[in-house]
Amino acid sequence: MTPALEVVNLNKRFGGLPATRQVSLSVMPGERRLIIGPNGAGKTTLFNLITGDLTPDAGSVKLFGQELLKLPTQQRVHLGLARTYQILTLFPKETLCHNVVLALLGLDRMRWDVWTFLLGQSHLYDAAREALALVGLGASADRTVAETSYGERRRLEMAMALAQKPKVLLLDEPLAGLSQEERSQVRDVLARVPRDVTIVMIEHDMDSALAFAERITLLHYGEVIVEGTRSQVVADPRTKEVYLGD
Repeated sequence: MTPALEVVNLNKRFGGLPATRQVSLSVMPGERRLIIGPNGAGKTTLFNLITGDLTPDAGSVKLFGQELLKLPTQQRVHLGLARTYQILTLFPKETLCHNVVLALLGLDRMRWDVWTFLLGQSHLYDAAREALALVGLGASADRTVAETSYGERRRLEMAMALAQKPKVLLLDEPLAGLSQEERSQVRDVLARVPRDVTIVMIEHDMDSALAFAERITLLHYGEVIVEGTRSQVVADPRTKEVYLGD
C-alpha cells in the first residue's frame, strides 16, 4: 500500500545549525501518528518542510506517492494536505463561519471571479457550517472570533482545516494552552474525524496524545531516534531519557 505521507532523508539547516537531519517517516492511509520531542527537536520545522513553508536542503516528501517538494504550498493543499499552526491565525472581528469560508475560498475557482463572489457563496457557507458542526461549534457559527474562548478558537482552526476535505491533516499542538475540559472537547473532535483522513499530530500533552496515537515518532536534535507503537516508544529508554525525563 502506498503511504499517505512519506518523508525520506529530509535535511534542513539554519546557518550552521541542523534543524532536521536525515528525517524519514512513512505514515499509512488512515493512520494516527504522533510526533513528540523536546523543545527545539525540529517538530514544527518538519511540518513547515512538508507544507512548503520552508524549503529543505535535501530529501523527499510524497503525498500518496506524488513528490511535493517542487510544488508551492497552495498546490499541496489542492492535493489534499492541510494543517493547523501553533500560533492561531484567525480574523477576530469576523464570524466563525466567515473564517472557515475565507479558508475555503482559496480552494475555490470563484476566487478569480469577483462578481460571482459578490453575488453569493452559499455552497461555501454550507461547507463551513458542516465543518463547524463536526468540531462542535455549529451553534456558534454566527458569533465573532473575539467572542469565543481560546479552546473554541483551537476547534475553529481545526474546522478551517477539515473544511478543505484533506487527505492528510497535520496538527501542530492542538491541545496547547487548553483547560482539561477544552482538551476533552478537542479529543472528541479528533475521534470524530473519519478514517479517510490521515492525521499526523505534534503534541506535548502525553496523556491525551498517547490515547490518540497508533504509532509515535520521537525527534531529538532534528533526528528520528525512536519510532514504533505506543508501548514500544514509551518503554524505550531513549524516550525516557530525552522526553519523559526518567
